[in-house]
This record gives sequence, structure tokens and C-alpha cells, in this order.
Amino acid sequence: MGSEDHGAQNPSCKIMTFRPTMEEFKDFNKYVAYIESQGAHRAGLAKIIPPKEWKPRQTYDDIDDVVIPAPIQQVVTGQSGLFTQYNIQKKAMTVGEYRRLANSEKYCTPRHQDFDDLERKYWKNLTFVSPIYGADISGSLYDDDVAQWNIGNLRTILDMVERECGTIIEGVNTPYLYFGMWKTTFAWHTEDMDLYSINYLHFGEPKSWYAIPPEHGKRLERLAIGFFPGSSQGCDAFLRHKMTLISPIILKKYGIPFSREPRRQIMALLTEVRGTCSPIPLSRTFSRVVLPGEGCWSQESAGGHPRSPGSVPVWPCSLYTKCQSVTQGGGGLLA
Repeated sequence: MGSEDHGAQNPSCKIMTFRPTMEEFKDFNKYVAYIESQGAHRAGLAKIIPPKEWKPRQTYDDIDDVVIPAPIQQVVTGQSGLFTQYNIQKKAMTVGEYRRLANSEKYCTPRHQDFDDLERKYWKNLTFVSPIYGADISGSLYDDDVAQWNIGNLRTILDMVERECGTIIEGVNTPYLYFGMWKTTFAWHTEDMDLYSINYLHFGEPKSWYAIPPEHGKRLERLAIGFFPGSSQGCDAFLRHKMTLISPIILKKYGIPFSREPRRQIMALLTEVRGTCSPIPLSRTFSRVVLPGEGCWSQESAGGHPRSPGSVPVWPCSLYTKCQSVTQGGGGLLA
């Protein structure tokens, strides 16, 4: 089914890449069950490159007037690989205005030799020049006739919540749009209710992800509690506040395994159940995200085996991952 082999059940817990055919891409739930059977869940993230003939939108030339109602300025404090991120709400702006801001001399991506060089610059300059993030924008840019992997209608259990109960949970069973620039960052976190999340990179520069395998997620929690005791005293689940940044150097020092996904090819990225991750745009990006309601929503159940007729595939609730993502360049759109 078009996966890059990482072993029968991914014993190394590395991020796996999948390249489905158009026929395979048509059934969302079936394909998620397939990548689970390949051990993709062990990494906390899975990268899915859609077939070439699939296009969520024919053109992006007409989105400059889209309004970003509440952009945030991300102010970071800290040192030596340990940081806290604070968000300050700014006045509304259009996508066109945001694009010009992201490409300005103040906010643009610095010159760099390669990805590793850019990553070093990110962690070295994290506390300087606070970037602006166009985050949590309700809506979708998918064309109305897109049936496959339409983030606004994945036909999962959460779509049933909206359809049958009339309950809308923004960013959970409805999509959010994100516009990022150099250094805009999503801190280490797990998703709401430990659901999957799907991130689709519409256009822009690479969006770098760090992910910790579910089986090592508790180790990261203990490490974070030790370094941020004040935050942990106020809330046991403080990592969900998306304020804590811990560099790869610290993770290596304390022996916490993680994977990094810096590739330009990120098209659709599935955050696995209870996955801890951190996405960091290292340039302009435009993306879209939704939580599709797979996984631990159905409580404890054997991975890939529905509990009852009509239920969706689930991961075992013992799984736990954390991730962080970073934006690498001039700007773009994540969905």
C-alpha cells in the first residue's frame, strides 16, 4: 500500500512515510487502519504523501483577502534549551498583509547553508524577534467537490457528533487554518482528548516536526515537571497548555528518544493517538488541521479492531506520544 518499509511493526519507532494510490486514498478509515497495522503509531507521527492527482484546492491566488481575526505574537523566555512561550493577541490582518509581514526584513528566514544550520539558528535565536502566528482560524480552503481526505468531512465518529447531536467543537470536529512564518512554533503537546490530528501543508517552506514515541511520553512529562516545577504545580497536564519548549539537545542529554521530520514533502501529517509533538515552521507556511476522532475516543480497544459494528479503528490507550513543530522559512499555510 505504498509505505516506505521501516520494519514489520516499526520496532525503531521512526516516523514512517506512506504514498497511497488514489484508490487507496479514497477510504480514510481503511487507510488509517492500514498504517496502524504497519506500526506507524509507534513513532507518534505518520507522513502521508497524497497521490499526485489529488488536489484539495485548484488555486491559492485568491486568498489574500481572507481575514486572520486574532493573530498572536509568540514571546519566548528561557535559556539553555528550556523555554516558555507566551502568546499576545494582535489586531486582525488579512492574509495578504501577513504575507508581506512574513517576507519583511524583520521576520524573514535568515540565510542558511542547509536544514541543520537553520535548525541551529532557530534554537539559538528563539528569544529574539517574536514572530506573529496566524493560528486557530475557523474554516476550510478545500474546494467543495473534494471528497477524499476532506478535513472538513472525514466521516468519522466526530462527524456523527455534529450531524446527530448538533455539537460543534471548533478545531476538533471542524477544521482550523494556520499561517506561519520563520520561528512560529507549536510547543510540546498532546492533542485534545488524545485524538489523532491531521495537518495538511497547503504551501510554503518546510514545517519541521519533533515527535516522541508514545511509549516514552511519560518520560518527557517527568523531565518537564523537573525543569518547570511551577507550571506543574498549577496543572498536572500543563504540557497541554502548549507553552513548553524543550530542545533536542536536552532530550538527547536525558536519553529520551525522538524523531525529527524536516522534509519539504510534508503533505498530510497524522499525529497518532496520545502522541506528543511540536511542529515548528521554519519559513512561511499555510496549513490546516482537524482532529478526526480516531484512536482513544473509543476507550480501550485493540489497535485497528473496532469495538462494535460501525466504530472506528483505535489505538490502545496505553500509547502516548508528544510532539513539537517549527516553521522554517518565509511563510505559508497549514491546514
